[in-house]
Amino acid sequence: MSQAEIGLIGLAVMGQNLALNIDDHGFKIAVYNRTPARTEAFMQGPGKNTAIVDTYSIAEFAASLTIPRKIILMVRAGDPVDHFIDQLLPHLEASDIILDGGNSRFIDSNRRYGELADKEIRFIGCGISGGKEGARNGPSIMPGGDQAAWPEVKPILQSIAAKVDGEPCCQWIGEAGAGHYVKMVHNGIEYGDMQLICEAYQLMREGLGLPASEIQAVFTEWNQGVLDSYLIKITANILGMKDDNGAPLIDKILDTAGQKGTGKWAGISALDLGVPLTLIGEAVFARCLSSIKQERVQAETLYGRTDKLFIGNKKAAIQQIHDALYASKIISYAQGYMLMREAAEEYGWNLSYGDIALMWRGGCIIRSRFLGNIKTAFSNNPELKNLLLDDFFIQAIKAAEPGWRKATVLGIEQGIPLPAFSSALSFYDGYRNSRLPANLLQAQRDYFGAHTYERINQPKGTFFHTDWTGTGGAAASSTYDV
Repeated sequence: MSQAEIGLIGLAVMGQNLALNIDDHGFKIAVYNRTPARTEAFMQGPGKNTAIVDTYSIAEFAASLTIPRKIILMVRAGDPVDHFIDQLLPHLEASDIILDGGNSRFIDSNRRYGELADKEIRFIGCGISGGKEGARNGPSIMPGGDQAAWPEVKPILQSIAAKVDGEPCCQWIGEAGAGHYVKMVHNGIEYGDMQLICEAYQLMREGLGLPASEIQAVFTEWNQGVLDSYLIKITANILGMKDDNGAPLIDKILDTAGQKGTGKWAGISALDLGVPLTLIGEAVFARCLSSIKQERVQAETLYGRTDKLFIGNKKAAIQQIHDALYASKIISYAQGYMLMREAAEEYGWNLSYGDIALMWRGGCIIRSRFLGNIKTAFSNNPELKNLLLDDFFIQAIKAAEPGWRKATVLGIEQGIPLPAFSSALSFYDGYRNSRLPANLLQAQRDYFGAHTYERINQPKGTFFHTDWTGTGGAAASSTYDV
């Protein structure tokens, strides 16, 4: 029997579908799962009548692969990844390649990259997006790590990735944990997109009093325009689903949301790097707020709700909600790209921002027409500091701004929480304001802590301290940024 060109460990839904995808594209693949019964079930089910090689021990698995070995780990992030790496190492040789295809935290990928390089094993932290459908039919793949390993795995990864206009949604990202970092930002933007859509839905459902069927029609129409995206499409499908009694299923689903941590990681990284990732942060906190259902029920009995009957032009209000969703989406991506740019500078990565947009155009959860505009923006100006400084997005924001403000006011008047819409609007107003009240904040810091301040009529980097009370003296605190 000829040896396999690539191996995969972990036969949960993503692993199974990725293995089938690889087999479909003519690459011989060996698989292993720590539970033999799952391997057997896979080979008797979806893997039947394929060229997939099933193995039942790590030693057998490693022996089944051509040299240099190429191994994809599709296991739960965290300790399981390290566990399988430790199991594999005694069976590997110099220049073998381990790809971690799970949702690992980028700092873990940084560590694994360094530790495995010391053992002459090449590591790739490989962000994969698209869920089970993407894994089966073509995901977006974001590889980063040991660049010398890229030519070895490139033909396989680009073959199985989604294609847009003939281009694979898989390009090299950068060294160490860069691939998983970009995947983390992707997931953070996904959190933001989903929360924005939910806020648009609630404005129509509770603010305008529209039934699910009418909201479904709205989302279906929106998917034909600038908001065309996978998430808008599936939202329309969800709103059209009925339960066994013919009622909208959406109205029967408990309003508590789960999360697996990638959005939170994006927020933590933003705080570490000093990037105002406000919209994605609010999207994460909105899920946290949803989880305290019992407290929210109690609070509603204590405070009541604002149930005002909407009086006005519903068609115009729907257009305003559309504009709020579009403008806020622009802000979300702008913030995500701000985070990637700062991380690239911090960690020494040479990220291609236009290529990242191309990789996200197909296969992944945030795929949308919108990403083509981002690619164009960076093609026109590779040194673009912020999407909000690009001509296309300037015009788009200006056109959407009046409706964005009115939709946000509607939510305030109706008592409908809009953390993502409103935080996006606040960021926009702050970003375009050449003078913020941080002068007062600096004066306060100097008053109680002698932290000093700079003056507008003195050279940047020259710090001053005022004895505000007449008793503080001239001593000042040291100056530093966190």
